[in-house]
Amino acid sequence: MERVTLRIPKQQIEEVEQLVDSGEFPNRSEAIRSAVREMINEQYDGQTEQSGKRNWAKV
Repeated sequence: MERVTLRIPKQQIEEVEQLVDSGEFPNRSEAIRSAVREMINEQYDGQTEQSGKRNWAKV
């Protein structure tokens, strides 16, 4: 497995921490890996928005 460094807004990290604290994920890394897998699966399943790209940013 490779290490990737990224910057994520504090609010989103807090939401990820809530998922970890609730027991849905064992740690932040697994929660983020799960989100990446879901994004990739949606792309392959053809479930994209009309523009052809999924807008993953949460504003």
